[in-house]
Amino acid sequence: MSKIVPLLAFLFLGVLGWSQTGHDENPPKVGLVLSGGGAKGLAHIGALKVIEEAGIKVDYVGGTSMGAIVGALYASGYSARELDSIFRVTDFAGMIQDNVPRGAKTFYEKEDSERYAITLPFTDFNVSIPQGISGGQNIYNELVRLLFHVKDIQDFKKLPIPFLCIATNVETGEEILMDGGYLPEAIMASGTFPSLFEPSEIDGMILIDGGVVNNYPIDQVRELGADLIIGVDVQHNLSTREALGSATEILLQINNYRTVKDMKVKAKQTDVYIRPDIDEFSVIDFDRGEEIVASGEVGALTKMPELQKIAQRQSHAWPSKKRIKVQDSLTINRLILKGNDRYTRGYIKGKLRLNLAEKVSFEELKQGMNNLSATGNFKAIRYELVSNGLGTDLILKLQENPTKMFLKVSAHYDDLYKSAALINLTKKNFLLKDDVASFDFILGDHVRYNMQYYMDKGYYWSFGVNSTLTNFDGEVDYGLIQSNFDVPNDPNISEISLDVTDWTNRVYLQTVLREEFAITLGAEHKLLRYSTRTLNQTSGDVPESILPSSSGRTYFEDSNYFSAYGKITLDTYDDKYFPTKGVFFDSDLHLYLFSSDFNENFREFSVGKARMGTAFPLIGDLTLNLETEGGIKLGTSSVTSFDFILGGFGNDFVNNFVPFFGYDFLSLPGNSYVKAFGKLDYQFAPKNHLMFSANFANVADDLFRTGDWFKEPSFSGYGVGYGLESFIGPIQIYYSWSPEVNDGNIFFSVGYWF
Repeated sequence: MSKIVPLLAFLFLGVLGWSQTGHDENPPKVGLVLSGGGAKGLAHIGALKVIEEAGIKVDYVGGTSMGAIVGALYASGYSARELDSIFRVTDFAGMIQDNVPRGAKTFYEKEDSERYAITLPFTDFNVSIPQGISGGQNIYNELVRLLFHVKDIQDFKKLPIPFLCIATNVETGEEILMDGGYLPEAIMASGTFPSLFEPSEIDGMILIDGGVVNNYPIDQVRELGADLIIGVDVQHNLSTREALGSATEILLQINNYRTVKDMKVKAKQTDVYIRPDIDEFSVIDFDRGEEIVASGEVGALTKMPELQKIAQRQSHAWPSKKRIKVQDSLTINRLILKGNDRYTRGYIKGKLRLNLAEKVSFEELKQGMNNLSATGNFKAIRYELVSNGLGTDLILKLQENPTKMFLKVSAHYDDLYKSAALINLTKKNFLLKDDVASFDFILGDHVRYNMQYYMDKGYYWSFGVNSTLTNFDGEVDYGLIQSNFDVPNDPNISEISLDVTDWTNRVYLQTVLREEFAITLGAEHKLLRYSTRTLNQTSGDVPESILPSSSGRTYFEDSNYFSAYGKITLDTYDDKYFPTKGVFFDSDLHLYLFSSDFNENFREFSVGKARMGTAFPLIGDLTLNLETEGGIKLGTSSVTSFDFILGGFGNDFVNNFVPFFGYDFLSLPGNSYVKAFGKLDYQFAPKNHLMFSANFANVADDLFRTGDWFKEPSFSGYGVGYGLESFIGPIQIYYSWSPEVNDGNIFFSVGYWF
């Protein structure tokens, strides 16, 4: 008995000692508070990695703005290392700009976006400024994908880690607690920075960044039940005048007057306050993400002893988080639309390109949302994915753009059309739902216009009307005129100034598949006029039709032509002017049925042409663009006005004028041609290009009948140039030469072609 008593005393003291140095009977609940700070918020990921390494289990998470995004992902079950991997492959800078991929635009929308430099809302004859640079669509799409595994949790307290975030009611200035609803929508509202993003609308409230009123929701996390608070503060300090270099920085400074003052109090209320050294970074430095994450780790490591003490007070070792596998596909059974007053279900479904009850990838869903966003018809596109038992409901909540009229402007200069300024007025819902009307008025060396009306029916055949007036002039070899028109042979004339006027009116039907492939059928009227003021009346047997008019102008062609036509187009180029990837195919067949027959030589004839190409990267920023094209006139008509004429540099030429390096504009005529083209494009700096181009061609009458199209090319040309992607469009300068021609040419182009 005397031996048992000391043994029991020893065991009692051992247990008592263990309980005092080990785990508490009631381990503390740990709350994590993450502040807003734009790109600086990536430091939260580094801090979370250290917090996990210390062995801490986080019981509650609260955040604002970028802290809400990182915090929501962590609360949904992602580990810190998984978050690090996700953000390393995410192009936040590109997402924020909300650039819609070219492939998401219909052919009408592609032409629209590649013509105008500036677009402004135009309501009641007043020009207004958009509420934000970006609608945040790309970021929202990615959040929906990453949070798909918790899509059915409407109460954020039921997430793997209870979560909340803060937004601001912009109408009242009220702080809005976001602790329920659709998680991606809630955290987007919390991060809607004024002027950068369009405000969010939830439950009738217009919401912006929660950092305006509460950038560090410590009190709200304590109310969830937290005993201890670990806080990571990455918000911006007040800047000096030298650092206030942009509107965003100034707005941030104004917002920070309050939050910086509040933070002095809240930092003292935080049990473990982590403040990474991130002063050298700005709120938009997403391209420095790895450095910012590393700074978060360094900042948290300074608090490692305190973190380890908290971990020791918690319960037994916590199991590691189960790895989340991000789904790449889903099955959408129902499409539920909300907010579409001006646009029909067929139009919206046609843009989405999604087949219900079939498995679709998140990439296809993102493409559909981009298609809708590319129209510019919606101020915001938010959607929920909710389980319905058999699959998933897609609840699409649309905020239609209240502005239906836009003023657009652009400017251009080139060696053919010379200087030009464009003013456009665009009206959506002009006559009916789903339609758009547009009118370009072009002033400069040549007055032109372009009118379009387009009824977009999505899956079904769309309808369009187009009217254009184009004119230009250029010095051409008189031999070209002699070979195409009945004119006197005058050895004293070498060149004349040829004036070309083209007035074209079309009605057409078009069906589009996946925004990149289109079939077009239509009817066309064209008034084509070739004339000059430099050809004097000469003696001899001169046709009455080409004698100078009372105005002193001599006409070679002045006919109305009526035709039916069809086009097939495939365009996956990522850029019209500097493609780095994709394929291109465009074919056109016109059947000319009637004419007013100015030269009294009309018979029915057809003109067919096709162009195909591809672009792909070679090494690094070096890209190769290869194309081939050809055209042929079919029939016995002696009309030469639609023959092909090669020469010059540019885009969007009318009729059958074809650019060709090495020769000046309107140099190589024939009723058939084949051409090969290659371009090496080295992007030596962002938006800056060095280019080397080469082209080869055979051009002649009846080229395909004689078989000469397959012979060694008769014509060749080369060009070396520089290109810059500017806000008014591409700026390009080329020096061009040909071994068959003594003189070289310099071609210069500024701005989008129109």
